[in-house]
Parts: sequence; C-alpha cells; structure tokens
Amino acid sequence: MNKIPPLQKKYARELRREMTPTETKLWAALRDRRFVHLKFRRQRPVGPFIADFCCLENKLVIELDGESHMGKEEYDESRQKWLENAGWNVLRFWDSEVFENIDGVMQAIYNACC
Repeated sequence: MNKIPPLQKKYARELRREMTPTETKLWAALRDRRFVHLKFRRQRPVGPFIADFCCLENKLVIELDGESHMGKEEYDESRQKWLENAGWNVLRFWDSEVFENIDGVMQAIYNACC
C-alpha cells in the first residue's frame, strides 16, 4: 500500500476511537484473527477512502450502512466502483442486518473470503 496522507491517517484514528455500536458488534467478531484466522483492520485507509473494515490478504472491504448513508447512494456507488476497479471486493451491510442477523453477515463474509 502507498503511504497514507497524515490527515487521512488522523481521521481514521478518530473513527477507530468513536466506533458506532454496529461497528463495535462486528469488530468483536472479526478482531484478533477470531474469524477463520484472517487479519481484519478497522477504519483503514484504502486509496482515497476509509473502509469500515478490510482484509488486506483477501482484498475485501466491508462497509456498514446506517442512517448516515441515507441520501448518499450515489457517493456510495461511486466509492464502491472505485474500490472494485482497484481490485477490492466490497460487501455492504445495513446496520440492522448486523444486529438482527449477525450469523448471516458472518456467512456472507466467510463466502467472500474462503
């Protein structure tokens, strides 16, 4: 990966300190190689964006969408296209999916990784 610009690095650190409840729930399942021994990172700069979660070895980005994403569908779509064009696989989940169907979310992540 290329060197991360200082402002982007600072913003990513802030996002890691102030995780949403949804991010906290998913991170509990992914951190410390708990999930099929894969290394996931949270709030990681990927190109010009900061991914909610990513697995570098599988080039997988996981994005969690909540109310803050309402009305930003065009931005999210262009961001996803950029990531995919850069070789990343992108999974998107609504916050409600993480809370109501964490097993289904984890299965989708497993399917994308293995």
